[in-house]
Amino acid sequence: MDPLSDVLSLLQPRGYMFGGFDAGGEWSIRFGQHDGIKCYAVVSGQGWLAVEGVPGSAHLKTGDCFLLPRGWPFRLTSDLALTPTDYRMFFPTRLNGGIAVLNSGGDFSIVGGHFALTGCHAGILLGMLPPIVHIRKEADKSALRWSMDRMKQELREPQPGSFLVAQHLAHLMLVQALRLHLAEGLKGGVGWLFALADKQMSAAINAMHEDPAHRWTLQELAERAGMSRSTFALKFRETVGASPMEYLTRWRMLRAGDRLVNSSDPVSVIALALGYESESAFSTAFKRVMGCSPRQYGRSRNPASSSLGGEEAAYTGQFEPAAG
Repeated sequence: MDPLSDVLSLLQPRGYMFGGFDAGGEWSIRFGQHDGIKCYAVVSGQGWLAVEGVPGSAHLKTGDCFLLPRGWPFRLTSDLALTPTDYRMFFPTRLNGGIAVLNSGGDFSIVGGHFALTGCHAGILLGMLPPIVHIRKEADKSALRWSMDRMKQELREPQPGSFLVAQHLAHLMLVQALRLHLAEGLKGGVGWLFALADKQMSAAINAMHEDPAHRWTLQELAERAGMSRSTFALKFRETVGASPMEYLTRWRMLRAGDRLVNSSDPVSVIALALGYESESAFSTAFKRVMGCSPRQYGRSRNPASSSLGGEEAAYTGQFEPAAG
């Protein structure tokens, strides 16, 4: 798989919420802090998005898609001058799926999903994204339109299997939005996602993801990037925020953590599969990166429940309409 698919696979959501709302007249709704990623698309109308801690606001138009990866409180409104009301005043019940109607609707409609992610892996992606990812180019919006329209249809006119279809559509919208965000170039930032937008750095990262067990050297990775060893090392650290070997070790440990939770493979087998000749060397590296030994990690996490615990369990099968 490619690196984006790799990481999203490790971030496989344990809980979904999806749905939308249709608002009319003047309205302003405030949503509190959240875990995971919210991804929404404007079906019709115009409105404003303001995220606490982010200067300015985003003007939302028909077809726009936005992601909120950091979990900061935010508000959606028809007019930034309006005093916002807590979303629970408008949506007292929490039902997964469906479209809530506010003020008889007709002026602004939105659909999307909220993905509760496994806490042990979430940082590698969420920490590399800006507080708002706003997709607004016409060409990009057309790529999202089919998913958006289909989601709207599934929510308005439920058919057998609609729950599963809407769930997968929400996930598809998330991947498409991240892909389009990457395509914009992401210049000037530091982090894993910014590196994927750089062809040279992406070539090296792809190599590490394709074969994490390989005994990669700095020279080999530099050759994959088409650069000298010293120039590659400097640019990788500047772009990713870590050295190539630090990145490789972290990726290996994230893969190991996933196998410890979701397979019955012994530690020795996992260590060998990720390029470690001895279990002790692997265990030392794992503890340094993940904060505990492999066996402690495997015992402390159950595939049926993530580190988000009870809060995430509350997400499954529940949804605050609009974006909650």
